[in-house]
Amino acid sequence: MPTESPIALTATAPLTHLAALDIKGDDVAGFLQGQTSAQVNLANGHFAPLTCFCTPKGRMLANGQLMRVADGHLRLVLAASLVEPLMAHLKKFAPFYRVTLEAAEDAVLLGANEQDAKTLADALGLELPQASWQQGSTANANVLCYPQGVDENDTYRWVFSLTHAEAARFDAQADASRWQLADIRRGLAWLDADQQDAYLPQMLNWEALGGISFKKGCYTGQEVVARAHFRGQVKKRLSLGYLDAGTPPDNGASITIKEDSGEDGKNIGEVVASASMENGQYAVLAVLNTRPLEQSPALCIEGADLTLAELPYTIERLDPEVLADNVS
Repeated sequence: MPTESPIALTATAPLTHLAALDIKGDDVAGFLQGQTSAQVNLANGHFAPLTCFCTPKGRMLANGQLMRVADGHLRLVLAASLVEPLMAHLKKFAPFYRVTLEAAEDAVLLGANEQDAKTLADALGLELPQASWQQGSTANANVLCYPQGVDENDTYRWVFSLTHAEAARFDAQADASRWQLADIRRGLAWLDADQQDAYLPQMLNWEALGGISFKKGCYTGQEVVARAHFRGQVKKRLSLGYLDAGTPPDNGASITIKEDSGEDGKNIGEVVASASMENGQYAVLAVLNTRPLEQSPALCIEGADLTLAELPYTIERLDPEVLADNVS
């Protein structure tokens, strides 16, 4: 019999810059509750909260999204470069809870727009979630809903987590760089291995995205994170900008003040992520000192002009418990 051809998906991208870490065990929720900023019981198969893992000093080791795959089985989607380092860190505590951690080698992550997401969902028998950070599931597939884009006609986006067998049914033809650009323009920064232990969660606006529960109990770094929030001690914030340059900036590249401000060349921040745009510019996420920005200085990266833009969300605390309550 002839083999059925894969379904062509021209606007779906294999998200190879992301990967998944599986945590399994009877007390997986208790284990993670003491390690992560999420209220773990919110990961109930319908809502998949953003979360992060911190050092005792409150600096981020990783950030990602936590989903429930089955009873006693949670999956964290995060940067591929962070799966092994985070797993090594968490394994130090795993024996106390009798949980196992392993890279989800059979998980294929695909990013899809609305049209392709409907095609995928229909083929997989999935109900497509219609609100940010919601989850839909079957036995062999999960789908996560991401926030709407920033342009007028932008819809939600969806990340599908499939087994290799299920993923083989589809031919994803888009480039992941377009997905990464959409994340950047949406103000979503995902740490990689070179950025560990560099930022408080609030420096990436994580509490404004619903990535920190201030209503849960203790977790590693919680005291520092809470103090920074309640005492207003966050002196650096994630900002969005557009760079006129011939080459992309490196992550960590310095952002400096330009022109006759009296502080020419002063370093006020660094690049966290960037992606090319069709107009030849680069969209940039950068962590910047907040105090100098109140003076609206002209900024540059290695001499190229950086123009700041408004983020598509307000810098206000957004409790994940509120987001979860909105899931029907």
